Amino acid sequence: MKTMILGRTGLKVTELCFGALPIGPLQKNVDPNEAAEVIALALSGGVNFIDTAQMYHSQTYVRHAMELSGKKPVISTKSHMTTYDDMRAAIEQSREELGMNVLDIYLIHAARANTNVLKERAGAYRCLMEYREKGFIKAIGIACHDVAVIEMAATEKELDVVFPIHNKIGMGILGGTLAEMEAAIELCFVNNKGLYLMKALAGGNLISDYDSAMSYSRNFSKGRAPIVLGMVNKQEVEMNLKYFNDENIADKLEALKTTPDKKVFVVPPLCKFCGKCKAACHSDAIEESNGKAVVIDERCLKCGYCVSSCPEFAIRMI
Repeated sequence: MKTMILGRTGLKVTELCFGALPIGPLQKNVDPNEAAEVIALALSGGVNFIDTAQMYHSQTYVRHAMELSGKKPVISTKSHMTTYDDMRAAIEQSREELGMNVLDIYLIHAARANTNVLKERAGAYRCLMEYREKGFIKAIGIACHDVAVIEMAATEKELDVVFPIHNKIGMGILGGTLAEMEAAIELCFVNNKGLYLMKALAGGNLISDYDSAMSYSRNFSKGRAPIVLGMVNKQEVEMNLKYFNDENIADKLEALKTTPDKKVFVVPPLCKFCGKCKAACHSDAIEESNGKAVVIDERCLKCGYCVSSCPEFAIRMI
């Protein structure tokens, strides 16, 4: 499998990055032991890069997978916390759950943020810089869907790593077009930022067009940025390993053309439309109709953030 150095971090990572969002409670909610086995299979198969987050509740799965496989990958995790104390608690939680004294990459989790994000989260940002200075984090950065934020991150000297959204249809990009996002990403490359790309399959919306979607992102990356793919079972791991090792998977690609898309839906009798799901959605995919939440399918990235935000368990994902 192709490998690359992640910008100025010096971290050597594989082109395929295991995305640990879908396997956790926000989406498929795979049994923790089974989830660890799935991740361990990816590690044993050659993947050495994992993306997780405090919000995904999958950091313990990653730790168990490392124990099962005997492999120590590069791990990027992140937190949406805004204050110094809350970010410090999040970092310590990550160190404990991952079983790591020194974390590889820690990001500000800011999907919908605007260019004021580093001022609005000044305490959290300062905490990350201090942990890096003390040697407890190797690299810090930001994850965001907004074009202007990615462009800003390209010239923010303290940020080592940038994690932007990128897919061939531009789904989920905020504040601009696909072309504008690609220009912002290129600026990050010019400034030697470590880049890796999220949502290449648009949250599962492009699963039936897997080959074309992957080819688009790989051709854009030109071997400079890993691509994150969420995986929830061993069959998906095996297919992705073969694909990123440039093996023939024509039979599997044909089967994917009839794979049903993930779907997020609302159970109307349970919904009180408190607005928490709408606030959690970073794709503006939730609206109100007759006092109930409604999911707009063509905007939905199937991230599951709305599911965890609902106090009534009125939003489900299948």
